[in-house]
Amino acid sequence: MLKQALHNLKINALNEMQQAAIQAAEARDVVLLSPTGSGKTLGFLLPLLQLLDAHIPTVQALIVVPSRELALQIEQVFKAMGTGFKVNCCYGGHPVNIEINNLSQPPAVLIGTPGRLAHHLRRKTFDTGTVSTLILDEFDKALEFGFQEDMAYIIKQLPAINKRMLTSATQMDDIPAFTGISDPKTLNYLSHVASAPNLTQKAVIAEAADKLDALFALICKISDKPTLVFCNHREAVERISDLLWDRDLPHDIFHGGMEQDDRERALLKFRNGSHRILITTDLASRGLDIPEIEHVVHYQLPHNEEAFLHRNGRTARMHATGTSYLFLTPGEKPAYLKELPEKEDLPENPSIPQPADWITLYIAAGKKEKVNKVDIVGLLLQKGALAKDDLGLIEVLDHSAYAAVKRDEIERVVQLVKNEKIKGKKVKIEISR
Repeated sequence: MLKQALHNLKINALNEMQQAAIQAAEARDVVLLSPTGSGKTLGFLLPLLQLLDAHIPTVQALIVVPSRELALQIEQVFKAMGTGFKVNCCYGGHPVNIEINNLSQPPAVLIGTPGRLAHHLRRKTFDTGTVSTLILDEFDKALEFGFQEDMAYIIKQLPAINKRMLTSATQMDDIPAFTGISDPKTLNYLSHVASAPNLTQKAVIAEAADKLDALFALICKISDKPTLVFCNHREAVERISDLLWDRDLPHDIFHGGMEQDDRERALLKFRNGSHRILITTDLASRGLDIPEIEHVVHYQLPHNEEAFLHRNGRTARMHATGTSYLFLTPGEKPAYLKELPEKEDLPENPSIPQPADWITLYIAAGKKEKVNKVDIVGLLLQKGALAKDDLGLIEVLDHSAYAAVKRDEIERVVQLVKNEKIKGKKVKIEISR
């Protein structure tokens, strides 16, 4: 099954950490310490495959994660493995009744955020008697978000656990007793990637009063490639966004104060290339399914080296290259930098970059309406007379779907398909807002 899963994922070889995780599967408890972007998801999903039993009709493995985005990402990877085992995820902001309906035919693997899983356990919406494997993913982040109480409650409700795995992107001095983990096999790969080997660091020197203008100039210079701009506070994200819209620079934002639908749509448009700039808080520094990032911009400096490394970990991943830009005032030097990076020169008269090649098409039907990617490809290629190369990434959610379409084709395609049916039903199709 392992071989087939890797074939389905189009993966030819595993990295050292993933191989070690599979070999450690015999241990009762495993702690996997590995940097952001190193492939931890496969590090626990591949060993899990060897533990699932097709004859058990109820939940066998529980994966607890700190964010909705991470839950959805793990679900996608598990589905892409093509194992034949059912998987579901539950998280805040997702309708409880849909989740209860999903759990009425229990998945083998259930992924969820602590608050929502605790809610289901209180309502007894699934049987815990067969849950034998517990995975606590991004556990350090879950503690940081204050989920100790919910996680402790969840673990108390699981009487049959005989295998526990905890992952973390930071060193942990003590593992809380509530996890039930004792004498674990520890796989520590944190020192292997202290900093991305192909990462170039640059400094943007600007007085506080000139910082926004300097950011605008930098974005105009570099944002023909995917760019993440990090801030420490959501207010700064909103302030930068206002400035960029005032200057007609398309982008998106991502922070914890946004509605879940808006957050999902922002990540989706960034993934499919409709927006090349994402202004965000540290919420996007780890655990998110976003593409290879060319540029990371620290508009506000992270408070410590750990956060700095997590942000930089979004670029120069695996064998790719990337650039990290630090905004500094004259004379400023963070303690975690051994030396100041080379100064980046900014254009005096910045010009807005060309718009992205892609625009996102919104389709008001999804998985729950039995719509899949094949339906959408058929509609857009046949009825929309779209060439294959003019159709980009397609993502199907519960009640909606999104497809990237080449900018110069989108208006024509919308006109051609706006009155068409999918699965026999007329569906709203328009450019995504």
